[in-house]
Parts: sequence; structure tokens; C-alpha cells
Amino acid sequence: METRSRTLTKAIIWQLLGLLTMTVVGLLVTGSVLEGGAVAGTNAMIGLATYIFYERLWARINWGRRLI
Repeated sequence: METRSRTLTKAIIWQLLGLLTMTVVGLLVTGSVLEGGAVAGTNAMIGLATYIFYERLWARINWGRRLI
């Protein structure tokens, strides 16, 4: 089982990568860094919360784990 701090660190790094990607996509679609950044920021906040919840839920499920 992962620690909460490890889960949080992974989630933050993942969201930073997603934020960068979504900003570039938003810029290409809208032509505006500000609008693209706003879409990316909103997506990052929602995605971060969802990812943490998802990881913590799976940390409680033993299915598919091997006991050594």
C-alpha cells in the first residue's frame, strides 16, 4: 500500500504534465494562452481530485495483488 504523501506527489506531478499538455492544446484550439490556460487549470483541479480519490480507492482493493 502506498503512503498518502506518495499518492499526493504522484498526483501533483501527473497533473503538472496534464496542465502543460492541456495548455498547449487549448492554445492551439483557441489561439489564446489565457483561454487555453483557464481550460487547462480547471481540468487540472478536477483531475487532481479525481486521481487522488481513484488511487486511494484502488489502494484498498486487494484484487490482482500477489502476496510474497
